[in-house]
Amino acid sequence: MEPHSQTNDTPNSRAILEGQLRECFGRVVYSHKTHEKCADILLSRLSQIKLWQIILAALTTGGFIAAVFGGGQVGAVLGIVISTTLLVLNAYTKNYDLGELSQKHRQAGADLWIIREKYLSLITDLRLGEKPIESLQKERDAILEELHNVYSGAPSTTYQAYKKAQEALKQLADMTFSDDEIDAFLPKELKRG
Repeated sequence: MEPHSQTNDTPNSRAILEGQLRECFGRVVYSHKTHEKCADILLSRLSQIKLWQIILAALTTGGFIAAVFGGGQVGAVLGIVISTTLLVLNAYTKNYDLGELSQKHRQAGADLWIIREKYLSLITDLRLGEKPIESLQKERDAILEELHNVYSGAPSTTYQAYKKAQEALKQLADMTFSDDEIDAFLPKELKRG
C-alpha cells in the first residue's frame, strides 16, 4: 500500500496522530522514571529503618543490662522507652513491606520501559510514512491496552518521587544523549562522528 493512499491518511491526520503519540510517550517517560524513583526512595527508607532497628535493639539490650547491674530505675525506664520504639518500628515493617513495595515499583518501571520504547518506535514508523495510518492506529490502541494493564497493577507513586523524576529528566537529562555518547557504544560503521 502506498503511503498516504487512504482517504483518511492525510498529512494533517498524521500530524494529529503524532501529537497524540508524543503526548503519550511523554507521560510514559515520566511514569517510568517516577516508578524508578519510588523504588529508590523506598529502598533508602528500608535501609534506614533496618539501621535504626539494629541501633534500637542494641540500646534496648544495653539499657536492660544497665538496669540489672545497678543502673536503677532510669536504666529500666530508658530500656522500656527504647524497646517500645523498636516494637513500633518492627510492627510498621511487618505491616508495610517496603522491600516488596519497592520491587513492585521496579516491575512497573520495567513494564513501562517496554511501552515507552514501543511508543518511540511507533513515532518513528509514523515519521517514516511507510505504514498506513490505520495500521499505526491499531498499534497505538494495542499499546494503550498494554499501558492500562500496567497502570492497573502498579502501586501508586508519590509526589516526592515525581519531583525526583522531574529533576532527573529535566535538569540531569537522564534520557538524553549526545551523538558522541551514542557513538561510543556503536561499531565504527554506525558512528555519526
